[in-house]
Amino acid sequence: MQIDFAKLQYQYQLYKEEIDAAIHAVLEKSNYIMGEEVYQLEESLCNFTGAKHAVTCASGTDALLLAMMALDIKPGDEIITTPFTFIATAETIALLGAKPVFVDIDETAYNIDTNKIEAVVTEKTKAIVPVSLYGQPSDMDEINRIARKYDLKVIIDGAQSFGATYQEKAEVHHCDIYTTSFFPAKPLGCFGDGGAVLTNDDILAEKIRVLRVHGQNKRYHHKYIGLGARMDTMQCAVVNVKLKYYAEDLKKRQTVAQRYTQQLKGDSVIHPPVTKSDRTSAWAQYSIRVQARNRLQEKLKEAGIPTAVHYPMPLHLQECFSYLGHCQGDFSIAEKVSNEIMSLPINPYVSDDETAYIVKAVTGAAQI
Repeated sequence: MQIDFAKLQYQYQLYKEEIDAAIHAVLEKSNYIMGEEVYQLEESLCNFTGAKHAVTCASGTDALLLAMMALDIKPGDEIITTPFTFIATAETIALLGAKPVFVDIDETAYNIDTNKIEAVVTEKTKAIVPVSLYGQPSDMDEINRIARKYDLKVIIDGAQSFGATYQEKAEVHHCDIYTTSFFPAKPLGCFGDGGAVLTNDDILAEKIRVLRVHGQNKRYHHKYIGLGARMDTMQCAVVNVKLKYYAEDLKKRQTVAQRYTQQLKGDSVIHPPVTKSDRTSAWAQYSIRVQARNRLQEKLKEAGIPTAVHYPMPLHLQECFSYLGHCQGDFSIAEKVSNEIMSLPINPYVSDDETAYIVKAVTGAAQI
């Protein structure tokens, strides 16, 4: 059996007629930048999440940048975040001249450990950026308690979690600004790069809209230093089609994840992911932990099963952040998890037979 990790081509074939028609409509109108499909998607994102405002942008990275720029993050400011995430989370902080202040992760859910946040708050701290890793929200009640206590802003990096809920509400309702990504392999992906910023704050939303078009509040008049960060019309047209089926896709992802977890339960070598009871995951990844990861990956590759590692090196040990002065052992849980974590194929279309085949291969190889 040959397993497809994300089944992007399979999904395209499912919606091919609608997607092709949506792309063709953009070509016919030739409104490639800020066409009507852009505003249609933003309205649909609001309807899906209950957010007051959604602003599409060129990528999940630009979404983070726009969020921080809207909050006037400046050189010398500090932003608290996790070292166990994709680099964009901290890279954007550094690009603005601010300092990423890392906090170790919870060993169960792999998100920022809220018990360790308050100890690193200083007079320079301006915001907390929790990451909803693999699609699961962080402990937002505790994060917001700390934010209120110290007058901090909260930006959720939801690049992997669009559609997840915390206490039965979309994440945008638990922060000042929520950002997400429509990178093709995300649960809701376009056919290139794309992203969005969601908020319930009227003032922040308007500023973000201006910032994404070079700070322009009317043609060739620039209120702010901004970005060229628009999501192009073609990509919005694709996501418009996919969003219609997204709620059902999330249910299917949940079913696949439950099958994995049920079949892996009781294995003493494999540690499956844990979702906390007051939240749901978008299941961007299904990531297990195993000590002999490299050997297991090789065995699975031989069996036609692709795997991935999200992420093999925590950010505090990356060369680009060496100026922060961190060393091995500073965030021991993030380091431990990064050496053991491994993602199995997950998408809405993993069949029962494929799940059984993958689990049998994983448990068999892991015991060797």
